[in-house]
Amino acid sequence: MSLILKNTTFINWETLAFSHAHLKVEEGHEGLITPYNDFGQMNISPEDELIDCEGKLVTKSFAVGHHHAYSALARGMPPPKKSPKNFLEILKYIWWNLDKALDKESIEASALATAIACAKAGATFVIDHHASPNFIEGSLDVIAGAFEKVGVSHLLCYEISDRDGQDKTEKALAETESFLQSRQGLVGLHASFTVSDNTLKNAVDLMRKYNSGIHIHVAEDEYDQQQCVKNHGKRVVERLHDFGVLESSKTILAHCLHINETEREVVKNSKACVVQNTESNLNNNVGFFNSRDLGKRIMLGTDGMHSDMIRSAQAAYFVGQSKDEIDFQVAYDRFVMVHNYLASNMFSGDGENNLVVLDYDAPTEINQNNFLGHFIFGFSSNNVQHVISDGRLIVKNRKVLHVDEKDVTAFARDQSKRLWKKL
Repeated sequence: MSLILKNTTFINWETLAFSHAHLKVEEGHEGLITPYNDFGQMNISPEDELIDCEGKLVTKSFAVGHHHAYSALARGMPPPKKSPKNFLEILKYIWWNLDKALDKESIEASALATAIACAKAGATFVIDHHASPNFIEGSLDVIAGAFEKVGVSHLLCYEISDRDGQDKTEKALAETESFLQSRQGLVGLHASFTVSDNTLKNAVDLMRKYNSGIHIHVAEDEYDQQQCVKNHGKRVVERLHDFGVLESSKTILAHCLHINETEREVVKNSKACVVQNTESNLNNNVGFFNSRDLGKRIMLGTDGMHSDMIRSAQAAYFVGQSKDEIDFQVAYDRFVMVHNYLASNMFSGDGENNLVVLDYDAPTEINQNNFLGHFIFGFSSNNVQHVISDGRLIVKNRKVLHVDEKDVTAFARDQSKRLWKKL
């Protein structure tokens, strides 16, 4: 069975070239898309599904470079008992309190809600960073199962940290290895200031054993640097470099806000990829991303704030006007860099048969020459009408197809109430 997209205005995500064609979309991780100029030449079987895309834009679907699905049930939760005064207290009183309360059911509800939000915003691939210290074993399989129910591909990791004691650290390492034995994934670390030398070494050993990469928060706040210098006599990026974290092209460094010129040079000359999370940085009041001397391996994430990558790209551009070296093209390049990261590292689930159909009826002409202006000032996730993942429709006319959204919402609300009582 194939999916037939008739009368498309197809936009090549790499060149931004526009073409008018009928597309035959094959299912599967390796499925192809075949364009036809003449609809009559298409070999259509009775099992094929046809969608008329007259007046619609069709392009590659989106991907999230850094997410925290476990935060999905945080929206509207009770305030912490003590109001945080800095970033460390935000972690202690809010996020580390929340992640300790998670169990199998609340993790599943969070992952289902996140996958639905991603899909409806046009994202068919999510790179996620998970933590649940009191439900570690099997947690990544729960998330993977939930994402797959919705039809969203993934690259997961568990956030290994020493902040909850050695027993939790060992369980996190074991969960990581168990997952990597059967699925693609990364080795997650929280941040330098909660990871001992021994844990860092063990994580890098796992990375090398399974030809993976490290996914870690880097200098999100100045505190990370202060503790690294105090405890290790060096800065965060230098420490990670010395342990071999940066030798893998699969390694993801999230944030990289408070790094100096020497660290920037090290990152630029490494194989690692940096992920920018503008709105989360604004929310936590930790500073502003600046790409100066970091190279071009920069992609965008949401950091659990939401699941809308168009919104993330626009925020990166608008905030970056006074804080970064960014223009329309750079914002778009970061938006699509995650596809290059996934392809160059041969991760599956983000092939060319992952597509989004946009119902974008602009009051002005849109073409290859002015696409980026529309992308920054016009596009919205509200324009997402259909979403195709691995050649299969997962969103049709703005409705998810493979789970009952009402049932998931009811499940998530029940789990959020139960979760909040633990806080």
